[in-house]
Amino acid sequence: MTTGEVAAPHRGLSPRRRRRLFLGVQYGLFVAIVLAVVLLADWPQLRANFASWDVAEQLFPDILTVGLRNTALYTGLGFVFGLAAGLVLALMRLSPAAPYRWFAAAYIEVFRGLPLLLIFIFVSVGVPLAFPGSNVPGGVAGQAGLALGLAAAAYMAETIRAGIEAVPRGQLEAARSLGMSYGRAMRSIIIPQAFRIIIPPLTNQLVLLCKDSSLVLFLGVTLEQRELTKFGRDLAGQQGNTTPIIVAGICYLLLTVPLSLLARRLEARRRREGR
Repeated sequence: MTTGEVAAPHRGLSPRRRRRLFLGVQYGLFVAIVLAVVLLADWPQLRANFASWDVAEQLFPDILTVGLRNTALYTGLGFVFGLAAGLVLALMRLSPAAPYRWFAAAYIEVFRGLPLLLIFIFVSVGVPLAFPGSNVPGGVAGQAGLALGLAAAAYMAETIRAGIEAVPRGQLEAARSLGMSYGRAMRSIIIPQAFRIIIPPLTNQLVLLCKDSSLVLFLGVTLEQRELTKFGRDLAGQQGNTTPIIVAGICYLLLTVPLSLLARRLEARRRREGR
């Protein structure tokens, strides 16, 4: 470039235009995929195999009075057992006594590392073999609650421990200075505040338990003890159609979606209160 010449301005795309172009390509690709699926899919065949109203009608009301009811029952029992055991384990983790801390830490690591299916097999096969002639109270419901609760306790223990540690230490010290015992201060002041903090993650744990209750089918349930997954699978095999599985999935969503929305609302409210 000779003296006196002015450099030509750079004519490349600006970062904003490149970003818009990239988003446009993404949207175009998404629309193309959707159109391809809509145009190429065999909708009559899909409707007959996945959304047959005639098959779906045969599921009601049993899928609600048996499948949905049992799923809610097994989930509730597992949550109650897991919450109670998780609270005990959390307090043991915070105990000044080393053996309690060691036991709680070992339990949490073991049951968080084991597949839930293995725990179900242990409860249904291992317990009767280890204790001949004994049965878990409540039959299949008791076994389901025990298996789900054993696994849930390990996760809830860590959640509860985190909630207790999130409460300012000064509140416990203030309660002790007023003459409260350690146990009374924990029951009256620390644990109630901790549970307010951990309600959202506990709600998420309830959602996970609802889905994990599908493993109850490995306990060998009767027709009246079937949960949603077992109910849908049996009817799909009898009808030669996958519509029962789709309906069972929708029933799961009736339980899990409201709980997920509740957990998000509680989390948002806690964040607002914390500001």
